[in-house]
Amino acid sequence: MLFKNKNLLLLHFIVLIWGWSPILGKLINLQGVVAYQLVWFRMLITVITVASYILLTKQRIKQPKKDVFKLVGIGAIIAFHWFSFYHAINVSNVSVTLVAFATGTLFTAIIEPVFYKRKIIRYEIAFGMVIIGAIVLIFEVETQYTWGIIFGMLAALTSSFFTVFNGLLVRRIPSSIIAFYELGGGFLALTGYLFFTGEFKINFFNITPGAWAWLSVLSVLGTAFPFIASVNLMKKISPYTITLTVNLETIYGIIIAYILWKKDEAMTPGFYLGTLIILATIFGNSLLKQYLKKEKS
Repeated sequence: MLFKNKNLLLLHFIVLIWGWSPILGKLINLQGVVAYQLVWFRMLITVITVASYILLTKQRIKQPKKDVFKLVGIGAIIAFHWFSFYHAINVSNVSVTLVAFATGTLFTAIIEPVFYKRKIIRYEIAFGMVIIGAIVLIFEVETQYTWGIIFGMLAALTSSFFTVFNGLLVRRIPSSIIAFYELGGGFLALTGYLFFTGEFKINFFNITPGAWAWLSVLSVLGTAFPFIASVNLMKKISPYTITLTVNLETIYGIIIAYILWKKDEAMTPGFYLGTLIILATIFGNSLLKQYLKKEKS
């Protein structure tokens, strides 16, 4: 029981860290760092951190070329995902981005059956449509944040894709190796894009000490550590418990953002109504899955 409680506490700590990810993104943006800069430096620092972990644990890094190409491709999706997420924060705020990001529930409900070759679950689509309805409600009352909602939903869509792909790959490739190749591939893809678009200028590398500090925290503590730790916890805690707990990330993020930037993060009643509908739908989906699972057993 003691070990189980420690594992649950660690899980909540990891989710709390993820809740800080958009906060750190906004703090870095306030230092004059734009979204593509943030993603480039975050990927660079995280790849170095994960590579160091792999060397220390003496894991076999070499993988078949076919898998390497897949991982690098997924890495490019992750790079675009992170750009969309942090750009959404830049053009709106943390609260809007996190709520729009919750649409991943619908996208996953559609994408997962295709790649896992199973039937589409009707109630997942129904829950997803409820979330879309809530997003429409937020659109109507927060029209000034349209681009933030669009990029937040793009972040959710790309997140659904690489989560489903990784769910297939993690069955035969260690999670740390997946992280190394994907983040390394994303870093190379983004580097190529920035090079050909002429974004690599002197001011690109002109990062303030404060931005470097927040970037390091985001990359090491907010990315590398929770990724490896959460995968290890999957051996000790049920997937249902993990999924249900991870949904608290949106709540944590919105609360932290409101405490830090009350004026910027204060929204209309319609926004909070839409947010409550989305969160209730997500938790309702998880509870229904658990109920149906018990009925079958």
